[in-house]
Amino acid sequence: MFKTELHCHSMPMSLCARVDNDVIIEKYLNAGYSTIVLTNHFNQGTINGHGFKSYKEFADAYIGAYKSLKEASRGRLEILLGMEMRFNRNINDYLVFGIDENFIYNNPSAFDMSIDSYHKLVNSYGGLLIQAHPFRNDMTVVPPYLLDGVEVFNGHMGHDSRNDIANMWADKHSLIKTSGTDFHYADVPVNAGIMTSEKITDMKMLVEILKSGNYTLIKNL
Repeated sequence: MFKTELHCHSMPMSLCARVDNDVIIEKYLNAGYSTIVLTNHFNQGTINGHGFKSYKEFADAYIGAYKSLKEASRGRLEILLGMEMRFNRNINDYLVFGIDENFIYNNPSAFDMSIDSYHKLVNSYGGLLIQAHPFRNDMTVVPPYLLDGVEVFNGHMGHDSRNDIANMWADKHSLIKTSGTDFHYADVPVNAGIMTSEKITDMKMLVEILKSGNYTLIKNL
């Protein structure tokens, strides 16, 4: 069986992350993972916090962070490019799977889109839109038809993500379920993701597996 992390942040791209690439790789190797989806924060706050002068500069740095983690892996782990997207209208976060570098470069106005339009855009690209930790404080409940799934287990120990409610919500509305460590800090356990019978090696494969339901959630408290 193969373990895949679906929610991981790296420094310095994610301003709240405190773990560099070498530590991330060793942490996940030691925990027996084969694949990491890097989901750094993708929002206007990240642009402002870094002082990027243009969207292109931000996109270059965002993709550069993914390439740096891939280089640090030296082939020992599969590293996939995802994102934790936030629109300008509220503080909801969305994990986006199935996109690539061209998608990032070609959609500079994404932060100002409606969730309906963005969901359709992601789906047209062959991707999935998953609401991260949907029942944390200050999150806004999204109509289920605007989502492909929800994160039913978020392992971040600094937040009450109300995972049990998220799981019931996914069951009620037949949404894809995901699990992620929401990894930021070196001193916390790697405790989430999915387990599959095949090693996940690219985004197309990940999307197909999530759609099929042919996986087991990792939810280690």
